[in-house]
Amino acid sequence: MTLHSKPETKPANPCFSSGPCAKRPGWSAETALAGVLSGRSHRAKIAVARLNEVIERSKKLLDLPEGYELAIVPASDTGAMEMALWNLLGPRGIDVVGWEVFGKIWVSDILQQLKLEDVRKFEPAVFGELPDLSKLDTDRDVVFTWNGTTAGAAIPNGDWIKEDRKGLTICDATSAIFAMDIPLDKLDVITWSWQKVLGSEAAHGMIALSPRAIERLESYTPAWPIPKILRLTKGGKLNMDPFIGKTINTPSMLAVEDCIDALKWAENVGGLQGMIERSRNNLQVIEDWVEKSDWIDFLVKDPAMRASTSITLEINDPWFLDQSEDKLWPFIKDVVAMIENEDAGYDFANHRDAVPGFRIWGGSTVEAADIQALLPWLDWAYQQVKQEYQAKAA
Repeated sequence: MTLHSKPETKPANPCFSSGPCAKRPGWSAETALAGVLSGRSHRAKIAVARLNEVIERSKKLLDLPEGYELAIVPASDTGAMEMALWNLLGPRGIDVVGWEVFGKIWVSDILQQLKLEDVRKFEPAVFGELPDLSKLDTDRDVVFTWNGTTAGAAIPNGDWIKEDRKGLTICDATSAIFAMDIPLDKLDVITWSWQKVLGSEAAHGMIALSPRAIERLESYTPAWPIPKILRLTKGGKLNMDPFIGKTINTPSMLAVEDCIDALKWAENVGGLQGMIERSRNNLQVIEDWVEKSDWIDFLVKDPAMRASTSITLEINDPWFLDQSEDKLWPFIKDVVAMIENEDAGYDFANHRDAVPGFRIWGGSTVEAADIQALLPWLDWAYQQVKQEYQAKAA
Protein backbone atom coordinates (compact mmCIF):
# COMPACT_ATOMS: atom_id res chain seq x y z
CA MET A 1 0.00 0.00 0.00
CA THR A 2 1.22 3.51 -0.85
CA LEU A 3 2.35 5.47 2.21
CA HIS A 4 0.45 8.72 2.78
CA SER A 5 1.65 11.63 4.86
CA LYS A 6 -0.79 13.83 6.76
CA PRO A 7 -2.29 16.40 4.36
CA GLU A 8 -1.87 20.11 4.94
CA THR A 9 -4.81 21.43 2.90
CA LYS A 10 -8.35 21.17 4.23
CA PRO A 11 -11.65 21.70 2.41
CA ALA A 12 -12.93 25.25 2.66
CA ASN A 13 -16.31 23.69 3.45
CA PRO A 14 -15.86 20.27 5.11
CA CYS A 15 -19.59 19.36 4.99
CA PHE A 16 -20.20 16.17 2.99
CA SER A 17 -23.41 14.93 4.61
CA SER A 18 -26.07 13.39 2.38
CA GLY A 19 -28.77 15.34 4.23
CA PRO A 20 -28.99 18.01 5.33
CA CYS A 21 -26.43 18.81 2.67
CA ALA A 22 -23.83 21.52 2.26
CA LYS A 23 -25.03 25.08 1.87
CA ARG A 24 -24.39 26.86 -1.40
CA PRO A 25 -20.91 28.38 -1.78
CA GLY A 26 -20.74 31.77 -0.08
CA TRP A 27 -23.83 31.16 2.04
CA SER A 28 -24.27 33.18 5.22
CA ALA A 29 -27.31 33.67 7.43
CA GLU A 30 -26.92 37.44 7.19
CA THR A 31 -27.38 37.46 3.43
CA ALA A 32 -29.55 34.39 2.80
CA LEU A 33 -32.06 35.21 5.52
CA ALA A 34 -31.98 38.99 5.33
CA GLY A 35 -35.59 39.23 4.17
CA VAL A 36 -37.06 36.48 6.37
CA LEU A 37 -40.62 37.14 7.52
CA SER A 38 -39.96 36.40 11.19
CA GLY A 39 -43.07 36.50 13.36
CA ARG A 40 -45.43 36.81 10.38
CA SER A 41 -48.32 34.45 9.80
CA HIS A 42 -47.78 32.03 6.92
CA ARG A 43 -51.35 32.97 5.93
CA ALA A 44 -50.44 36.62 5.46
CA LYS A 45 -50.55 37.75 1.84
CA ILE A 46 -46.83 38.53 1.79
CA ALA A 47 -45.95 35.11 3.28
CA VAL A 48 -48.13 33.21 0.81
CA ALA A 49 -46.38 35.13 -1.96
CA ARG A 50 -43.01 33.95 -0.62
CA LEU A 51 -44.18 30.35 -0.49
CA ASN A 52 -45.54 30.67 -3.99
CA GLU A 53 -42.17 32.03 -5.11
CA VAL A 54 -40.54 28.76 -4.04
CA ILE A 55 -43.07 26.88 -6.15
CA GLU A 56 -42.76 29.08 -9.24
CA ARG A 57 -38.95 29.31 -9.15
CA SER A 58 -38.74 25.52 -8.76
CA LYS A 59 -41.09 24.98 -11.71
CA LYS A 60 -39.09 27.31 -13.91
CA LEU A 61 -35.69 25.94 -12.89
CA LEU A 62 -36.78 22.36 -13.60
CA ASP A 63 -38.81 23.30 -16.70
CA LEU A 64 -41.65 21.28 -15.23
CA PRO A 65 -43.89 20.03 -18.07
CA GLU A 66 -47.05 21.94 -18.93
CA GLY A 67 -50.05 20.91 -16.87
CA TYR A 68 -48.02 19.67 -13.90
CA GLU A 69 -48.87 21.14 -10.50
CA LEU A 70 -46.32 21.61 -7.70
CA ALA A 71 -46.98 21.91 -3.97
CA ILE A 72 -45.07 22.48 -0.74
CA VAL A 73 -45.99 19.74 1.76
CA PRO A 74 -45.05 18.72 5.31
CA ALA A 75 -42.42 16.22 6.48
CA SER A 76 -39.77 16.51 3.79
CA ASP A 77 -39.56 13.97 0.96
CA THR A 78 -40.96 11.26 3.24
CA GLY A 79 -44.16 13.24 3.72
CA ALA A 80 -44.45 13.87 -0.01
CA MET A 81 -44.02 10.18 -0.85
CA GLU A 82 -46.49 9.09 1.84
CA MET A 83 -49.01 11.53 0.33
CA ALA A 84 -48.60 9.91 -3.06
CA LEU A 85 -48.87 6.34 -1.76
CA TRP A 86 -51.91 6.93 0.48
CA ASN A 87 -53.86 9.04 -2.02
CA LEU A 88 -53.12 7.33 -5.33
CA LEU A 89 -52.51 3.62 -4.89
CA GLY A 90 -55.19 0.97 -4.99
CA PRO A 91 -57.15 0.91 -8.24
CA ARG A 92 -54.41 -0.77 -10.29
CA GLY A 93 -51.70 -3.39 -9.74
CA ILE A 94 -48.38 -2.07 -8.42
CA ASP A 95 -44.73 -2.72 -9.26
CA VAL A 96 -42.53 -1.37 -6.47
CA VAL A 97 -38.76 -1.22 -6.71
CA GLY A 98 -36.43 -1.32 -3.70
CA TRP A 99 -32.70 -1.54 -4.17
CA GLU A 100 -31.63 0.45 -1.13
CA VAL A 101 -32.83 1.54 2.31
CA PHE A 102 -35.48 4.13 1.39
CA GLY A 103 -36.84 2.21 -1.57
CA LYS A 104 -37.36 -0.74 0.75
CA ILE A 105 -39.36 1.54 3.06
CA TRP A 106 -41.82 2.20 0.23
CA VAL A 107 -42.03 -1.56 -0.35
CA SER A 108 -42.84 -2.05 3.33
CA ASP A 109 -45.41 0.75 3.41
CA ILE A 110 -47.28 -0.65 0.44
CA LEU A 111 -47.29 -4.23 1.73
CA GLN A 112 -47.43 -3.79 5.51
CA GLN A 113 -49.27 -0.49 6.05
CA LEU A 114 -51.61 -0.16 3.07
CA LYS A 115 -51.77 -3.97 2.84
CA LEU A 116 -52.29 -3.91 -0.91
CA GLU A 117 -52.37 -7.31 -2.58
CA ASP A 118 -51.68 -7.02 -6.30
CA VAL A 119 -48.08 -6.00 -5.72
CA ARG A 120 -44.91 -7.17 -7.40
CA LYS A 121 -41.66 -6.16 -5.71
CA PHE A 122 -38.35 -5.91 -7.52
CA GLU A 123 -35.11 -6.06 -5.55
CA PRO A 124 -31.61 -6.86 -6.83
CA ALA A 125 -29.57 -9.70 -5.39
CA VAL A 126 -26.67 -7.35 -4.61
CA PHE A 127 -26.83 -4.06 -2.69
CA GLY A 128 -25.49 -1.37 -5.03
CA GLU A 129 -27.06 -2.78 -8.17
CA LEU A 130 -30.37 -2.06 -9.90
CA PRO A 131 -33.01 -4.69 -10.66
CA ASP A 132 -33.87 -5.40 -14.28
CA LEU A 133 -35.99 -2.35 -15.09
CA SER A 134 -37.17 -3.87 -18.36
CA LYS A 135 -39.34 -6.26 -16.33
CA LEU A 136 -41.38 -3.39 -14.86
CA ASP A 137 -44.84 -2.95 -16.36
CA THR A 138 -45.83 0.71 -16.60
CA ASP A 139 -49.41 -0.29 -17.36
CA ARG A 140 -49.37 -0.95 -13.62
CA ASP A 141 -48.50 1.77 -11.09
CA VAL A 142 -44.74 1.83 -10.52
CA VAL A 143 -43.16 3.18 -7.31
CA PHE A 144 -39.40 3.75 -7.28
CA THR A 145 -36.52 5.99 -6.29
CA TRP A 146 -34.57 7.63 -9.09
CA ASN A 147 -31.38 7.52 -7.07
CA GLY A 148 -31.02 5.13 -4.17
CA THR A 149 -29.34 7.50 -1.72
CA THR A 150 -27.84 4.80 0.50
CA ALA A 151 -26.55 2.61 -2.32
CA GLY A 152 -25.55 5.35 -4.73
CA ALA A 153 -27.17 3.57 -7.69
CA ALA A 154 -29.20 5.83 -9.99
CA ILE A 155 -31.52 4.99 -12.86
CA PRO A 156 -29.60 5.86 -16.06
CA ASN A 157 -32.63 6.83 -18.18
CA GLY A 158 -36.39 6.56 -18.56
CA ASP A 159 -36.41 4.38 -21.67
CA TRP A 160 -38.28 1.62 -19.79
CA ILE A 161 -41.27 3.93 -19.15
CA LYS A 162 -43.88 3.75 -21.95
CA GLU A 163 -45.21 6.98 -23.40
CA ASP A 164 -48.73 5.47 -23.56
CA ARG A 165 -48.59 3.87 -20.10
CA LYS A 166 -51.85 3.16 -18.30
CA GLY A 167 -50.36 3.22 -14.79
CA LEU A 168 -48.81 6.05 -12.80
CA THR A 169 -45.05 6.39 -12.31
CA ILE A 170 -44.43 7.56 -8.73
CA CYS A 171 -40.84 8.66 -8.22
CA ASP A 172 -38.91 9.56 -5.08
CA ALA A 173 -36.41 11.90 -6.74
CA THR A 174 -35.02 13.64 -3.69
CA SER A 175 -31.32 12.78 -4.16
CA ALA A 176 -31.44 13.21 -7.92
CA ILE A 177 -33.55 16.19 -8.88
CA PHE A 178 -31.60 19.41 -9.68
CA ALA A 179 -28.44 17.29 -10.19
CA MET A 180 -29.36 14.63 -12.75
CA ASP A 181 -30.95 14.62 -16.19
CA ILE A 182 -34.42 13.22 -15.45
CA PRO A 183 -37.19 12.89 -18.08
CA LEU A 184 -39.83 14.60 -15.95
CA ASP A 185 -42.54 14.10 -18.55
CA LYS A 186 -42.29 10.34 -17.95
CA LEU A 187 -42.97 10.76 -14.23
CA ASP A 188 -46.51 11.27 -12.95
CA VAL A 189 -45.55 11.99 -9.36
CA ILE A 190 -42.19 13.50 -8.40
CA THR A 191 -41.17 14.12 -4.80
CA TRP A 192 -38.18 15.79 -3.19
CA SER A 193 -37.02 17.89 -0.25
CA TRP A 194 -35.21 21.20 0.03
CA GLN A 195 -32.35 19.77 2.07
CA LYS A 196 -30.69 17.70 -0.66
CA VAL A 197 -29.30 19.15 -3.91
CA LEU A 198 -30.43 22.69 -3.08
CA GLY A 199 -28.63 22.51 0.29
CA SER A 200 -31.52 24.33 1.91
CA GLU A 201 -33.20 23.75 5.27
CA ALA A 202 -34.92 20.46 6.07
CA ALA A 203 -38.52 19.53 7.09
CA HIS A 204 -40.33 20.66 3.93
CA GLY A 205 -41.16 18.49 0.95
CA MET A 206 -42.44 19.07 -2.56
CA ILE A 207 -44.74 17.00 -4.72
CA ALA A 208 -45.29 17.47 -8.45
CA LEU A 209 -48.34 15.89 -10.09
CA SER A 210 -48.94 15.25 -13.78
CA PRO A 211 -52.39 15.72 -15.32
CA ARG A 212 -52.74 11.91 -15.22
CA ALA A 213 -52.03 11.85 -11.48
CA ILE A 214 -54.54 14.65 -10.91
CA GLU A 215 -57.16 12.74 -12.89
CA ARG A 216 -56.55 9.70 -10.64
CA LEU A 217 -56.96 11.84 -7.52
CA GLU A 218 -60.27 13.24 -8.74
CA SER A 219 -61.72 9.94 -9.96
CA TYR A 220 -60.63 7.53 -7.21
CA THR A 221 -61.34 7.45 -3.49
CA PRO A 222 -59.13 5.11 -1.40
CA ALA A 223 -60.79 2.55 0.85
CA TRP A 224 -58.84 3.77 3.86
CA PRO A 225 -59.08 7.03 5.83
CA ILE A 226 -56.40 9.61 5.02
CA PRO A 227 -55.11 11.90 7.79
CA LYS A 228 -55.56 15.61 7.11
CA ILE A 229 -51.81 16.18 6.83
CA LEU A 230 -51.69 13.77 3.86
CA ARG A 231 -54.85 14.78 2.01
CA LEU A 232 -54.53 16.13 -1.53
CA THR A 233 -58.20 16.49 -2.39
CA LYS A 234 -61.12 18.53 -1.12
CA GLY A 235 -64.70 17.83 -2.15
CA GLY A 236 -63.53 15.29 -4.71
CA LYS A 237 -61.23 17.77 -6.48
CA LEU A 238 -57.53 18.54 -6.17
CA ASN A 239 -57.05 20.92 -3.25
CA MET A 240 -55.21 23.74 -4.99
CA ASP A 241 -54.23 25.59 -1.80
CA PRO A 242 -50.84 23.86 -1.27
CA PHE A 243 -50.09 24.36 -4.97
CA ILE A 244 -50.23 28.15 -4.66
CA GLY A 245 -48.46 28.47 -1.31
CA LYS A 246 -51.31 28.00 1.16
CA THR A 247 -49.75 25.06 2.96
CA ILE A 248 -51.56 22.29 4.87
CA ASN A 249 -49.64 22.97 8.06
CA THR A 250 -47.44 25.81 9.32
CA PRO A 251 -44.14 26.08 7.42
CA SER A 252 -40.95 27.69 8.66
CA MET A 253 -40.69 31.09 6.98
CA LEU A 254 -36.98 31.00 7.79
CA ALA A 255 -36.65 27.79 5.78
CA VAL A 256 -38.74 29.32 2.98
CA GLU A 257 -36.38 32.30 2.75
CA ASP A 258 -33.38 29.97 2.70
CA CYS A 259 -34.90 27.92 -0.12
CA ILE A 260 -35.51 31.05 -2.19
CA ASP A 261 -31.85 31.97 -1.67
CA ALA A 262 -30.79 28.49 -2.87
CA LEU A 263 -33.02 28.68 -5.95
CA LYS A 264 -31.64 32.10 -6.87
CA TRP A 265 -28.12 30.74 -6.55
CA ALA A 266 -29.03 27.80 -8.80
CA GLU A 267 -30.36 30.19 -11.42
CA ASN A 268 -27.08 32.13 -11.29
CA VAL A 269 -24.79 29.11 -11.79
CA GLY A 270 -26.35 28.16 -15.11
CA GLY A 271 -29.75 26.90 -14.06
CA LEU A 272 -30.53 23.20 -14.19
CA GLN A 273 -27.75 22.33 -16.64
CA GLY A 274 -25.23 24.25 -14.55
CA MET A 275 -26.34 22.33 -11.47
CA ILE A 276 -26.06 19.00 -13.29
CA GLU A 277 -22.58 19.87 -14.54
CA ARG A 278 -21.38 20.82 -11.05
CA SER A 279 -22.50 17.47 -9.66
CA ARG A 280 -20.98 15.51 -12.53
CA ASN A 281 -17.68 17.30 -11.98
CA ASN A 282 -17.74 16.21 -8.33
CA LEU A 283 -18.21 12.59 -9.35
CA GLN A 284 -15.38 12.89 -11.86
CA VAL A 285 -12.98 14.02 -9.11
CA ILE A 286 -13.76 10.88 -7.11
CA GLU A 287 -13.60 8.63 -10.18
CA ASP A 288 -10.09 9.92 -10.93
CA TRP A 289 -9.03 9.25 -7.31
CA VAL A 290 -10.54 5.75 -7.17
CA GLU A 291 -8.81 4.80 -10.43
CA LYS A 292 -5.41 5.46 -8.79
CA SER A 293 -6.27 3.96 -5.40
CA ASP A 294 -5.11 0.60 -4.09
CA TRP A 295 -7.63 0.32 -1.25
CA ILE A 296 -10.99 1.72 -2.27
CA ASP A 297 -13.58 1.27 -5.02
CA PHE A 298 -17.11 2.35 -5.93
CA LEU A 299 -19.92 0.30 -4.48
CA VAL A 300 -21.73 0.79 -7.81
CA LYS A 301 -19.55 -0.87 -10.43
CA ASP A 302 -21.44 0.22 -13.56
CA PRO A 303 -20.51 3.87 -14.30
CA ALA A 304 -23.83 4.39 -16.13
CA MET A 305 -25.70 3.68 -12.88
CA ARG A 306 -23.40 5.61 -10.56
CA ALA A 307 -25.02 8.53 -8.74
CA SER A 308 -23.24 11.88 -8.91
CA THR A 309 -24.80 13.01 -5.62
CA SER A 310 -24.70 10.22 -3.02
CA ILE A 311 -21.34 8.78 -4.08
CA THR A 312 -20.86 5.47 -2.26
CA LEU A 313 -17.51 3.80 -1.75
CA GLU A 314 -16.42 0.41 -0.42
CA ILE A 315 -13.03 -0.75 0.80
CA ASN A 316 -11.43 -3.43 -1.39
CA ASP A 317 -8.22 -3.86 0.61
CA PRO A 318 -7.87 -7.65 1.24
CA TRP A 319 -6.82 -6.93 4.86
CA PHE A 320 -10.09 -5.09 5.55
CA LEU A 321 -12.18 -7.72 3.81
CA ASP A 322 -10.55 -10.34 6.06
CA GLN A 323 -11.81 -8.66 9.23
CA SER A 324 -14.75 -10.06 11.18
CA GLU A 325 -18.18 -8.46 10.64
CA ASP A 326 -18.19 -6.86 14.08
CA LYS A 327 -15.09 -4.81 13.21
CA LEU A 328 -16.19 -3.36 9.87
CA TRP A 329 -18.49 -0.55 11.03
CA PRO A 330 -16.27 0.43 14.01
CA PHE A 331 -13.39 0.73 11.54
CA ILE A 332 -15.39 3.00 9.23
CA LYS A 333 -16.46 5.15 12.17
CA ASP A 334 -12.87 5.44 13.39
CA VAL A 335 -11.71 6.68 9.97
CA VAL A 336 -14.51 9.25 9.83
CA ALA A 337 -13.85 10.36 13.42
CA MET A 338 -10.14 10.87 12.73
CA ILE A 339 -10.92 13.18 9.80
CA GLU A 340 -13.69 14.98 11.69
CA ASN A 341 -11.29 15.62 14.59
CA GLU A 342 -9.06 17.43 12.10
CA ASP A 343 -12.04 19.46 10.79
CA ALA A 344 -11.21 18.11 7.35
CA GLY A 345 -14.55 16.43 6.59
CA TYR A 346 -17.85 15.72 8.33
CA ASP A 347 -20.61 13.10 8.11
CA PHE A 348 -19.45 10.94 5.23
CA ALA A 349 -19.93 7.45 6.66
CA ASN A 350 -22.46 5.41 4.73
CA HIS A 351 -26.01 5.03 6.06
CA ARG A 352 -26.20 2.79 9.15
CA ASP A 353 -28.51 0.31 7.38
CA ALA A 354 -26.33 0.08 4.28
CA VAL A 355 -23.03 -1.71 3.76
CA PRO A 356 -19.96 -0.52 5.72
CA GLY A 357 -18.25 2.17 3.67
CA PHE A 358 -18.18 5.87 2.88
CA ARG A 359 -20.74 8.13 1.21
CA ILE A 360 -19.53 11.50 -0.03
CA TRP A 361 -22.20 13.95 -1.09
CA GLY A 362 -21.40 15.31 -4.52
CA GLY A 363 -24.49 17.44 -5.02
CA SER A 364 -24.38 20.78 -6.79
CA THR A 365 -23.71 22.92 -3.71
CA VAL A 366 -20.42 21.08 -3.07
CA GLU A 367 -17.30 22.52 -4.67
CA ALA A 368 -15.08 20.08 -6.59
CA ALA A 369 -12.04 21.67 -4.91
CA ASP A 370 -13.41 20.67 -1.49
CA ILE A 371 -13.77 17.03 -2.56
CA GLN A 372 -10.23 17.16 -3.97
CA ALA A 373 -9.03 18.40 -0.59
CA LEU A 374 -10.93 15.68 1.32
CA LEU A 375 -9.62 12.66 -0.55
CA PRO A 376 -5.96 12.82 0.66
CA TRP A 377 -7.33 12.91 4.20
CA LEU A 378 -9.21 9.69 3.47
CA ASP A 379 -6.00 8.05 2.21
CA TRP A 380 -4.12 9.17 5.31
CA ALA A 381 -6.82 8.30 7.88
CA TYR A 382 -7.45 4.87 6.39
CA GLN A 383 -3.80 4.04 6.66
CA GLN A 384 -3.54 5.38 10.23
CA VAL A 385 -6.57 3.43 11.48
CA LYS A 386 -5.44 0.28 9.72
CA GLN A 387 -2.08 0.48 11.44
CA GLU A 388 -3.81 0.90 14.81
CA TYR A 389 -5.98 -2.16 14.23
CA GLN A 390 -2.98 -4.18 13.10
CA ALA A 391 -1.03 -3.17 16.19
CA LYS A 392 -3.90 -4.24 18.48
CA ALA A 393 -4.13 -7.60 16.74
CA ALA A 394 -0.36 -8.27 16.94
